[in-house]
Amino acid sequence: MSNNDIMKKLRVALQLRDDQIIEILKLANFRTTKTELSAIFRSEDHPNFQPCKDQLLRNFLNGLVLHLRGPKVEKDSPKS
Repeated sequence: MSNNDIMKKLRVALQLRDDQIIEILKLANFRTTKTELSAIFRSEDHPNFQPCKDQLLRNFLNGLVLHLRGPKVEKDSPKS
């Protein structure tokens, strides 16, 4: 299964629109455009198809964690 397939399946399963995916990527400090994003959702035989790189998928998953759980809260360290 390719990174493109994983992104497509996540988009469908979570019912995400392109603008929502861009916002999730921003949570992980990763910037992309709608045009770049639409290229990874095209079929492989389309002339504008682009493979989804590991960096994009990794940042999407990191942003998705922040989107669904919220930012990590640091616990106070115990006093000695």
